[in-house]
Amino acid sequence: MDIRLLNYFLAVAKEENITKAANLLHVTQPTLSRQLMQLESELGVKLFNRGKYNVIERSTG
Repeated sequence: MDIRLLNYFLAVAKEENITKAANLLHVTQPTLSRQLMQLESELGVKLFNRGKYNVIERSTG
């Protein structure tokens, strides 16, 4: 697992918005979305509930 993917996850969780997180990370929104999907695939779990304007961390319970 790449530490960069974990940093991406943390930025999105903090901002609750992929576009804002992408801007802070200096990557494009499609790149960040693709990387998050890769992380989800690696872990075998969906990490966020994606809404129209925001993302929310999924609860584990």
